[in-house]
This record gives sequence, C-alpha cells and structure tokens, in this order.
Amino acid sequence: MHLARSGRVIVQLTKLVDEGQILCDEKSGKVAKVMELIGPVSKPYASAIPLTNNVKKISGKKVFALEKTSAKPQKKIRRKIK
Repeated sequence: MHLARSGRVIVQLTKLVDEGQILCDEKSGKVAKVMELIGPVSKPYASAIPLTNNVKKISGKKVFALEKTSAKPQKKIRRKIK
C-alpha cells in the first residue's frame, strides 16, 4: 500500500477485485474501500479510500479483500399517514 497526495491509498493487486469491495489487514480489521481500478490489466492497481486514521502504520503491508455479501441491506420506506 502507498498513500497518495489525494488522501487515497494505492494498492497493487494480485487478483482482480470489484469497486466498492472492502480491504482488510491480516487481523481482519477493515483498512480501505476500493473506489476505482487503475493501471494495466496485467498488473492492476486499486485506488481506495482509507477506513482507518493510521494509514502510515499499514503502509507497505499486505491487505486482503473481504468476501462480498450477496444480500443488500434493505431500505426503510416511510409512508405518510393521512
């Protein structure tokens, strides 16, 4: 991982991940959320928003992608009562 000037972290990927996927460290702590994929297809990178305040502590370490959940949270619908 590398910290960019924009505040995002740049992660070199070994496997393709989807946008919106969560990255975690070896202790399963959430580290970043993938926002976009950049670079060549043979060696892709991901630009991610950090989910922790201490990005420098995890810089240079391996991160892992969490499994995607199939169920989406349902929205609560509020209806007006007349």
